[in-house]
Amino acid sequence: MLKKRIVAVIVVKDGIAVQSHKFSRYLPLGRPAIIAEFLDDWGADEIILLDISAQKMGREPDYAMVAEVARRSRVPLTVGGGITHIEQISKLMHCGADKVSFNFAALHDRKLLTVASEQFGAQCVVASIDAVKVDGEYRVRDASTQTSLPLSPAVFAHQLESAGAGEILINSVDRDGTKAGFDRTLVTNVCDAVSVPVICCGGAGRPDHFREVLELTACSAAAAANFFHFSEHSVTMTKAVVGRTMPIRLETSATYAHNTLDPNGRLLKRNERELEDLLYKRIEREVI
Repeated sequence: MLKKRIVAVIVVKDGIAVQSHKFSRYLPLGRPAIIAEFLDDWGADEIILLDISAQKMGREPDYAMVAEVARRSRVPLTVGGGITHIEQISKLMHCGADKVSFNFAALHDRKLLTVASEQFGAQCVVASIDAVKVDGEYRVRDASTQTSLPLSPAVFAHQLESAGAGEILINSVDRDGTKAGFDRTLVTNVCDAVSVPVICCGGAGRPDHFREVLELTACSAAAAANFFHFSEHSVTMTKAVVGRTMPIRLETSATYAHNTLDPNGRLLKRNERELEDLLYKRIEREVI
């Protein structure tokens, strides 16, 4: 059985990592490279670096930022934002990216996905889909125009797989920053429509949300941005919860597997009996 993955997302706006709420309100966090280093140390299986301002500003990917993030982390790195030409993908690979994510091109230049898949392999191509619910139906959202399209995310995912995508990233815009949990119905719809791995994102508010979506859907990975920035060792704590019911990668020295955590994934104090057992006994200095 393949191990499920816990993926950390770094959303970048104007060169600064930010927290996002429904991709309409943002709070600054700091330098993406420093955040990537922490996430790597805490045990993230992969990092997705999404520059949401590159496409809007009509500029290329920030290669220097990507190179710095790659230097500070050892896990697979996916980069998205501002990718419009095949040559840019080659530059990103030289900077340390392992995969590239297409959102704008998935909607407006699908040929780029096909060429990228042919040249670099389908495993390098991640198709990113933003989804919203309109009148009770799931619809694809075009981030460039801030509008929903008369297109189902599941149907779109199938089309993108046919175009060469080796992985699908499905993001619930409605759940982004809400802490309400992943939209499992949306995730299931997309998983049922494709044969490639699916990463779900949007709505994580506590470790149990990861466990639920990984157990109850066929997705290969669960991803979050905001959630992992609220406390130290957040990825490790999440894995401690998820790992109790399914196989996951635990590669950090501190796993917290036998610790008690609160619903938000924070350590709880040990009971008094355990603490008493941990006390050192004073040994009087020997007099010779």
